This record gives sequence, C-alpha cells and structure tokens, in this order.
Amino acid sequence: MDTQQPAPVPVVGAPRPRVTERQVVGAPGGVVLVGTLLGLVAGFALAVIGSGLLTSGKGGLGTAFAVGGPVVMVLSVVLMRGLTVVPPGEARVVQFLGRYRGTIRDEGMTWVNPFSTRFRISTRIRNHETVTHKVNDADGNPIEMAAVVVWQVQDTAMAFFEVDDFNAFVAIQTDTAVRHLASSHPYDAHREGQLSLRDGAEEIAHQLSAEIAARVAPAGVRVVESRISRLAYAPEVAQVMLQRQQAGAVVAARRLIVEGAVGMVEEALERLAERDVVELDEERKAAMVSNLLVVLCGDRGAQPVVNTGSLYQ
Repeated sequence: MDTQQPAPVPVVGAPRPRVTERQVVGAPGGVVLVGTLLGLVAGFALAVIGSGLLTSGKGGLGTAFAVGGPVVMVLSVVLMRGLTVVPPGEARVVQFLGRYRGTIRDEGMTWVNPFSTRFRISTRIRNHETVTHKVNDADGNPIEMAAVVVWQVQDTAMAFFEVDDFNAFVAIQTDTAVRHLASSHPYDAHREGQLSLRDGAEEIAHQLSAEIAARVAPAGVRVVESRISRLAYAPEVAQVMLQRQQAGAVVAARRLIVEGAVGMVEEALERLAERDVVELDEERKAAMVSNLLVVLCGDRGAQPVVNTGSLYQ
C-alpha cells in the first residue's frame, strides 16, 4: 500500500479576480415579447387611424396618431432587441457601456437592456487531451506522457474578463501541469512505498487534478477529472528499460523460487528426522540439500540417477 504523501500543489501567483459572476437583472422574456407584439399592432393601428383622420380633415388629432403610431412601433422593435434566448448548456455574459452587468444562466427567454452587449459562453463539460510530451522523470529518464482533463466553466465572468482566452489558458496550464508532474515522480518505483507514475495511477491522477485545478482557477474553470492517457519510455531508451524491467522480473522470480526451495528442503529434513526414515550425518545432509536445491532451482528437469548400491555409494 502506498504511504507516500501527495506532493504539494504549486501556488499560482494569479491576481485577485476583479469580477465574479452574478445574476443579471432582467424581466421574463415571454411577457415582454407579448407586450412588444401588441405594441407593434397598436402602433400600426394608430398610424392607420391617424391617416384616416388626416384625410377627414381632423389635422391635430390625426397628426398625433400618425406620428405616435410609428413611434410606438419603433419603440417596440427597440425593446425586442433586449430579448435573449439561452439554450441548455449555455450562458450569456451581459455588458453595458463597458461594464459587466451580470450573467444569464436560466434557459429560455429573458429580457435585458436592449442596448447591452451579450456574449455567448458554453457551460457544457468539455474534454481536452494534451499532446504527448517528452520530458525527464524524477530519475532523469526520458519518458513520453499525455493526459486528458475534463473541465467546465464555473464562473462565466472570470472566464470572460480575467483571461484573454480561457480555452487556450486551460490548454497551456494543463500542459504545464503534466510536465511538472512527470518530472516530480519516477517512472518505476525503486523501493517499497515509493510513488511512481506507472504504479500509482490513482494517486497520480489525484495530484494531476489538484494541480490543474489550482492553475486554471483564475479563469473560473472547474476540473471534473483528469487522467494520464499515455505513459511510456522514450523510444531511444525503451529497449534498454525493457531489458532492465525483465532483469528485475527474473531476479524477483529467482528470489521467490529460492525461498520456496529452502522451505521445501527444511520441511523434508524435518519430516525425515521426525519419522526416523533414515539417519543422515552432516555430510550426507549437505549433499542432500545440494541435490534438492539443484532440482528445485534448476531451469530444466533433473535427470534421475538410480542408486543400486548402498546409501554411501
């Protein structure tokens, strides 16, 4: 079980956010839509009535109706410009005269200041896969490493105003985190309890998520999950490292075989002594131990030799 403590997450020296998300002050879009449509109809009716009054010689009232009708129609059209439709998984950042006025997150139709500027931001969950980076691990061995990060915009105001391009910001900071993590741990563990890139997948993923989250926090982004998608030695050292791993596996297997063989020899000698099958002096015990170890630890099956003489021949 891995007992090594997680590496500390680097503190990114980002300035304190100047703008954070808040709900925009608006009106129900359906009510405003019905009102503006009625305004268009009423304005058209006033214009028609005014034309009729002017024709019939009622100049004062006719002029008022003829002028008021188009004004009502123009006002209705202007008010219609404030209607904003937001589909699921999106938001609208509202800006008026250079100032942030709020964010529309409610799906459907909302009415806001018709002279404001509205910018679309996706709040859906996104994937970003880094390119394969060639870096040195903690032991100085060249490795290739790539990762996938799942992220989502959490604060639309910070994403829009605090960084120049939050998509590019997330991509660059993720690449930086992958490089830093790869150089902080060895590819393979050399002692028990040591955290390595290859064996500590869950802990490495946790550290990667924490570091990416710290780096992209100034952009108002939330990291859902991150995983290593590629991890391998660089091609120029891959064959050598493979031979090293194979040698380590052979040594470990031999060690296990020797431990088992020694246990079997000890058990055999104890059984012979307990049951008094045969009495062996120290020299014969040594010969028996040698023969059993050769048989148990050899790569090939031993060829039996039948002893037709006495025990000591």
